[in-house]
Amino acid sequence: MVISVPRLVIAAPSSGSGKTTVATGLMAAFASRGLAVSPHKVGPDYIDPGYHALATGRVGRNLDAYLCGTELIAPLFAHGAHGCDLAVVEGVMGLYDGAAGEGELASTAQVAKLLRAPVVLVVDASSQSRSVAALVHGFASWDPEVRVAGVILNKVGSSRHEQMLREALDESGVPVLGCLRRAAQVDTPARHLGLVPVAERRSDAVDAVGAMAEQVRRGCDLDALYALARGAGELSGAAWDAAEVVASSPPPPLPVPTLGAAPPDPPHRPERPRPQTPDGLRVVAVAGGAAFTFSYAEHAELLTAAGAEVVAFDPLRDEQLPDGTGGLVIGGGFPEVYAPELSANEPLRKAVAELAFGGAPVAAECAGLLYLSRELDGQPMCGVLDVSARMSERLTLGYRDAVAVSDSALAVAGTRMRGHEFHRTVVEPGAGAAPAWGVRAPERRVEGFVQQGVHASYLHTHWASQPGVARRFVERCRTS
Repeated sequence: MVISVPRLVIAAPSSGSGKTTVATGLMAAFASRGLAVSPHKVGPDYIDPGYHALATGRVGRNLDAYLCGTELIAPLFAHGAHGCDLAVVEGVMGLYDGAAGEGELASTAQVAKLLRAPVVLVVDASSQSRSVAALVHGFASWDPEVRVAGVILNKVGSSRHEQMLREALDESGVPVLGCLRRAAQVDTPARHLGLVPVAERRSDAVDAVGAMAEQVRRGCDLDALYALARGAGELSGAAWDAAEVVASSPPPPLPVPTLGAAPPDPPHRPERPRPQTPDGLRVVAVAGGAAFTFSYAEHAELLTAAGAEVVAFDPLRDEQLPDGTGGLVIGGGFPEVYAPELSANEPLRKAVAELAFGGAPVAAECAGLLYLSRELDGQPMCGVLDVSARMSERLTLGYRDAVAVSDSALAVAGTRMRGHEFHRTVVEPGAGAAPAWGVRAPERRVEGFVQQGVHASYLHTHWASQPGVARRFVERCRTS
């Protein structure tokens, strides 16, 4: 199979240069021309893809070589970009920044090379003039396998400033494909973990994306950018397919439930099996809404391929789990922002606790871990885990190399996975009698909780790297 989708990688010398504004604006501007635009984000970030989805009307997808492995970058890209006229890939941090201590691994440069895609460098020109040529020359010549094919100048102060920048770059050999003036209306509010997610500010986010598109239309040569994208090299290989990878994953041996520490007084245990869907499939309920916005689209696709019916619910609004729920996935997000509202929804907290104490499989990552705790910043949560959670001044951030310590509904002990931590909270204790993961770096430790069917941890993982996780989880749904 040959992959020939036109594509661009939008990169920058450093964070804060305007990648998200330019990438999202380009997506929206091209979509408004009637093109089917496939949005992608390098790295583990969950928030930017939400803005990409608004701009394109398609699911934003991540391309992370650390979490998924380099061999999956092109197949995952092809899966997301299937049938599209153009793909725009927003980079992460600076062009050559990757996983700490791992060289180019997980960098925007590496992904650009794996996709054989031209790179457009977004440069914050607010405090420079002729020096911009030296900066661009350095980035363009650092790695000859990375094709820096154009520059978009951002935060340009005046027509005179633009003229000086263009004159300097004439000597660099890298064409200027856009020039954006300072524009406060495209700024998006940020919080301690980055931009505020779309789900928390839908109307304002729509306006912000519209402003980004208009600024890009005014300041960028869209025809030249599309021509550049069409010149991307062809890729060979098959697109990632959830059904195929689930079918080829090893049959999942079911775990022996691990009780771990004694749970606090459960509301009550179910006296009869939970209902199944008419065709024998189990419903897997996936938390969403403003408090739980962090998820990778491939997780739901893998669960569906494994035989589950995936149904979303909002813990801020829904007082019961979806009918027929046999398993629960609670991903990341910002429960600390909504702790009073989550706590006030007592019927749902009780329903979650009942499901968990009944032995159903529950996969909880980061925010999900906090929601299952006894309390979060003094607000009662579900009480599934006998832990207390609170906000912290310290940011915990980085990739993690981990191994499953305990058999669980997700993995057999000894299963190796890579993950990512990104939070300003602390749970006490940090691990249960049966920990979820042993983390190898940056320091050796155990963390998380395996308790009955519950697997709860701070670690965000990408199941495309281990599709057997989804198959095992759904099998546990059928037998619990």
